[in-house]
Amino acid sequence: MPTGGSSFEFFPYNCKILPPFFSSLEVSNTPLIKSTVRINRGVESLFGTRDENIRLIETGLGVHTHLLDNTIEIEGEPESVNRATGILEDYNTLLREGHVFNNGDLNSYLRVVTNDSEVSLRSLVNSGKQRNFGKKVLAPKTVNQRRYLEAIERNDMVFGIGPAGTGKTYLAVAMGVSALINKQVARIVLTRPAVEAGERLGFLPGTLQEKVDPYLRPLYDALYDMLDSEKVEKLLERNVIEVAPIAFMRGRTLNDAFIILDEAQNCTPEQMKMVLTRLGFNSKMVVNGDITQIDLPNAGRSGLIQALEVLRGAQGISFVTFDDKDVVRHTLVQRIVRAYEKYNETIGNGRQLTLPLSENGGPPEPEASTPVPTNGNIGDLKVVLDPTETAPQA
Repeated sequence: MPTGGSSFEFFPYNCKILPPFFSSLEVSNTPLIKSTVRINRGVESLFGTRDENIRLIETGLGVHTHLLDNTIEIEGEPESVNRATGILEDYNTLLREGHVFNNGDLNSYLRVVTNDSEVSLRSLVNSGKQRNFGKKVLAPKTVNQRRYLEAIERNDMVFGIGPAGTGKTYLAVAMGVSALINKQVARIVLTRPAVEAGERLGFLPGTLQEKVDPYLRPLYDALYDMLDSEKVEKLLERNVIEVAPIAFMRGRTLNDAFIILDEAQNCTPEQMKMVLTRLGFNSKMVVNGDITQIDLPNAGRSGLIQALEVLRGAQGISFVTFDDKDVVRHTLVQRIVRAYEKYNETIGNGRQLTLPLSENGGPPEPEASTPVPTNGNIGDLKVVLDPTETAPQA
């Protein structure tokens, strides 16, 4: 067998004729095949932490694998085995070409190719060209991430809609840093609504900037990941990079700027219109949000949802939608997002409580209760005491 090559072996799945008792059961007559692919190097990277990568191939394609002396044997139905073989051969080719898979990259690619038969591992990796973002060199890990970056390059306004963990904010900040380094823009403006996630924090000490900084922390985190901390501090001092809440945007015209509106689902329609109309000459704007995580008191008034309806089809504006397959955080995040989507589809957010009706069609009559003796009242609060107890003495 040639180095890094593969071989196939057919063996029929012998189906026995079932007795009449099992006549209602169907047994597949599809023959199973075996294929072997030699992995010259990078076996550890291929299998991944706790074999998560090879398990992803097995569950995604419905095949079984077995490793023996750097040779992987694949068993299953012909179409699935052929796809798995193609993925492993692409992996060998990419390693020979000098490609290095960083932590988690291969798992993200495998999620895509196991779900889309028209995408090969090699084409997916090569199409996502690496870009220099300050001290980071990144490449899109999914098809939608690639579409997102390409849309930002081609259009002056881009909406990125999708669940948590799909890289919307991180990639948008990376593109802003790249535009600033390449002198395509003169400054970066990062903004988001200062809305608590389902809780009231009350009074916050410090200056106005110190009060709003906690809400903008995800944007700071992305900046410090792209640039050296000293450089970020200098750019912030000179207002080359500006991080501000939406309240500071009123009345401004942002020329020669890369503007990122994060957590846009928590904007009201009035705020959304105000921010979108700040766009000046030679500027780009990226609007990101997750319409399933709206923290506004009235979720139906999200400015992001309204903007999607109003601006859909407008020339010069691009919309990129992410899904659970684009999640690049912990594998559990992808499962959590999928579980919540399934729950919302089956249960829905507009559930109504069904109350039992009485015989006359109205609400049920309250059951008669035995009066409980009371020994005293305190304002509007009735103190109910056991008959054997006495009221406290004044």
